[in-house]
Amino acid sequence: MHAAGGKIAVQLWHMGMQREPGTGPEPDAPTEGPTAVPGNARAMTDKEIADTIDAFAVAAQNAREIGFDAVEIHGAHGYLVDQFFWESTNTRADAYAGSIGTRTRFATEIVKAIRRKVGREFAISLRFSQWKVQDYRSKLAHTPRELEAFLTPLVDSGVSLFHASTRRFWEPEFPDSSLNLAGWTKKITGLPTITVGSVGLDGPDFLHTLRARDSDQQYAAHKAASLDALLRRLDDGEFDLVAVGRALAADPNWVSKIRSGSEDAIVAFDRSTLAELV
Repeated sequence: MHAAGGKIAVQLWHMGMQREPGTGPEPDAPTEGPTAVPGNARAMTDKEIADTIDAFAVAAQNAREIGFDAVEIHGAHGYLVDQFFWESTNTRADAYAGSIGTRTRFATEIVKAIRRKVGREFAISLRFSQWKVQDYRSKLAHTPRELEAFLTPLVDSGVSLFHASTRRFWEPEFPDSSLNLAGWTKKITGLPTITVGSVGLDGPDFLHTLRARDSDQQYAAHKAASLDALLRRLDDGEFDLVAVGRALAADPNWVSKIRSGSEDAIVAFDRSTLAELV
């Protein structure tokens, strides 16, 4: 990656209550989260929270030592960090729960612990989302003011940039403004942001694709979409970086084909892509 002139970050994440009991490399380990879910997960103790925070920090330190340029904390889509963010999954009665600002405490303690291990110059990205895998309609913040209350403690803890995950990058986050979630995040914090969500795709969103029946071609395939609107917003400074997922998974040469004007040669994404390693 470095030889080609690029930079590379590793994403650190914990499934929390999304993990199926008995799965993974430690099948006997308990499935846990901020709050107990009978028959599925138990609430984390203070020691388990502290141990998890330390594990994130050690992983980030290891990443820096082996040559990564940054780390990203996955705090989106209903995984562990997001479970602390979201009031529906965080009903604790301690300092990790409460208002939208205080529910960031688990994440801010992770960021601070990482920062102590890696120093001030190493980039820490935090990925977050309004929507959850189990609830597309959920929102952490219903207004720009609530979003500011959510983001401010994270900025103060030492986050370098935010990766604002949306289903479709072109959708406005709040009424009366065309800004998407990354745009609002940059406006509020002044920090660099990454936008993501159906970049380069003209078709169903991820979960529709993932859950579609094999015979349901309506949800199985995508067409390549124009990037004109994305580039206009990028040029306008609404966000600073663009993340590409499914389009790049389907065609590892997607970027070079875009650069060379060879859009017609792009391999389209469909669900079968998820079963292949290219």
